[in-house]
This record gives sequence, C-alpha cells and structure tokens, in this order.
Amino acid sequence: MCVFGSEEPPGSARLELVGGVALLHPEDAVLEAMLSGWAKQQRGGRRLQPKTIRDREAVVRRFVLFAEEYPWRWSAGQVDEFMATLIGEEAKAESTIRSYQVALRQFCDYITSPYYRWATECEQRFGTHPVQVCHEWNTAAHLVDFEANASRRPMTRQEIQLLLDFADERVERAVRLGRKGALTAYRDATVFKVMYGWGLRCTETSKLDTVDFYRNPKAPELGRFGSLHVRYGKRTKGSAPRRRTVASVMPWAVEAVEDYVTNIRPRFESAGHPALWLTERGGRLRPREIESRFASYRDELGLPKELVPHCLRHSYITHLIEDGADPKFVQDQAGHRFASTTAIYTGVSTDFMNTMMRKALDRALGDEGEEMG
Repeated sequence: MCVFGSEEPPGSARLELVGGVALLHPEDAVLEAMLSGWAKQQRGGRRLQPKTIRDREAVVRRFVLFAEEYPWRWSAGQVDEFMATLIGEEAKAESTIRSYQVALRQFCDYITSPYYRWATECEQRFGTHPVQVCHEWNTAAHLVDFEANASRRPMTRQEIQLLLDFADERVERAVRLGRKGALTAYRDATVFKVMYGWGLRCTETSKLDTVDFYRNPKAPELGRFGSLHVRYGKRTKGSAPRRRTVASVMPWAVEAVEDYVTNIRPRFESAGHPALWLTERGGRLRPREIESRFASYRDELGLPKELVPHCLRHSYITHLIEDGADPKFVQDQAGHRFASTTAIYTGVSTDFMNTMMRKALDRALGDEGEEMG
C-alpha cells in the first residue's frame, strides 16, 4: 500500500525490487533500481525529455564514483568536495555547476520521499537510509536570469555581413571549380540567413519543414514567405515544444530562402522529405552540423571564438531594437514570455546608445526651456 493512496506510484521501491528475493549484489541492484524508478518518475509524472533524464542519471552515476559511496551513505560534505573539484580542477561554468546540483537535489528528493519507499527499503537492507545532501549552504542560489559566458554577445552588423559574404563565396568557389559540395554550401549559406532573418535557435532551424512558411495578408509582396511558423521552440519544464509565428521583416532573407526552396532544395536526394534543410543523404540537417559549419566559417574568418550560431538570434533581436521596432513586437517575434528575457538578449551598439542619449537630452532641455519660458 502506498503511504498516501491505494496504489504504488511508478518508481516505487516495491515496483522496482522483487520482494522476498535475495540479491547477489544488493548495493548495485538497489542503485540500479533507484535510477530506473527515478527515470519512470521523471518521464511519467514530470514529463521530462529522455535526454534530460539521461543527463541527470549520468550526474548521479558520476557522483557515486566520486564519493565512492552509495546514495544511502552520501553526506553534504561529499557534495562540497564534488563541487570544489568541478570548479577548481575542471573549471565548469556556473550553469553547468547548477545543473549538477539540481540533478543531485532532485534525485535525493525522490529517494527520500515517503511516496516511493526507498528510505524504508534501505533501512531494512543496509541499516541506514538516504538523506537530502544538497542544502542552501552547499548549492548556489539562482540569482540572475542569464548565466552564460559574459563574453557571449550579439554579432555586429559588420561581422554578420562578413559571415554571409564568406558563405556565399564558398558557393561560388565550389561552382566555379566544379567541386562537389556546392549544394550543401548553398544550403548552409541559406541556413545562416534564415537564423538571422527570423531570429531562430539551432534546434528550431533544424526542425523547420517546407510547409512552415505562410502568406501574410499584410505583406503580399513577400508571397508565401510572409511569416514563419516555429513549431519546435524552446520547451519549458515538463511542457511540449512552444510554438510561435514570426513575421518576416527582412525582404533580402525572404529572397534567399525562396531561391533555395525553388532552385536548390529540389536537387537534393529525397526532396520529398518534409525537412527544409536536407543532407546529401536525404536526411534532416542536425543542430550539431549547423554548429560545426558555423565554427568552421568563424575560424576561417578569424572571428572571436565566443561567437556561436545562437549569437545570430541575439543579433536579430538587437538590430530590430536598434532600428526602432516596438519592444513588445520584438518580444513576440523572439517568443519570450517576459520582456526582461528580451532585454538580456539585447546588446545595442554605442551609436544607438548615443542616439538615444541625444534624444533624451534634447527632450529634457526642451522641457526645461518651456518651463523657463
């Protein structure tokens, strides 16, 4: 019987371990049963994605090896030592440290909860029980919205132009020399234009299908590329991918993707595949491949190493703000729930800041003049 109901919940010790059976290696068997039950609890109850579950399990397994103890013998001091190693020896980023702490804290929440009976099971088998070892004094508080590397920034207009020109030159060179790879080079050049032109993330870009572009009656001159339906936006905890519709605001980007869809994509094998971005083998282009090609171009151009494909999205948001777009419109375009998130993405230029400063001063001086008059 469950402590708070008539049935055992998925992930319960009584469902993961067969009662009355002697285990050959009880410690290892119970650990594996804990991890199996935790996976069921995360997937069924919390609806987390398989990759998230695997990553968290890997953290727990790593901590088991580090502490050289099973979870029912863990201590807060071992967590302190583990964090010190991650920070001092491995120089892990703050966001990575926090993800490790979250994984350990939630695993301990699971195995100490009376719902799942692991504490009772361990007490009976090993004479001790697990406790929560992650507390406010040995874990970091989440005090800021943005924890990425401080060197990460939007690309400047000059850097974006340099990148896109270089990508176009790769296409022209492949065609001129008669080399293989002209189609993929053209595809990659268009991928970067679409990421910047609609402010997309890598995964969002990878999962675009040809049917995701729509006509916008308010912009008939853009044809069937007046708006883009993003169906695989960033998830929130336990939710399905978030959707949004992005209005097309850069006509040159529309021309680029229209030319690709009309003249280039049909030349790939398996052009009947729904994906917008096809590989030479007829599959869907993956986010890792986008990141790899971006890094290759960036390094050949000698651009800063901190620039990654996501910087194109930062640039899209920043440049719309600089060009005078309404902040609420930009927030909706980016798919942000809060204006503060959009503000984090924005890195306006010095020229823009000086222009805004000048306007503010002129207004202030004008108001003072009126009062004096």
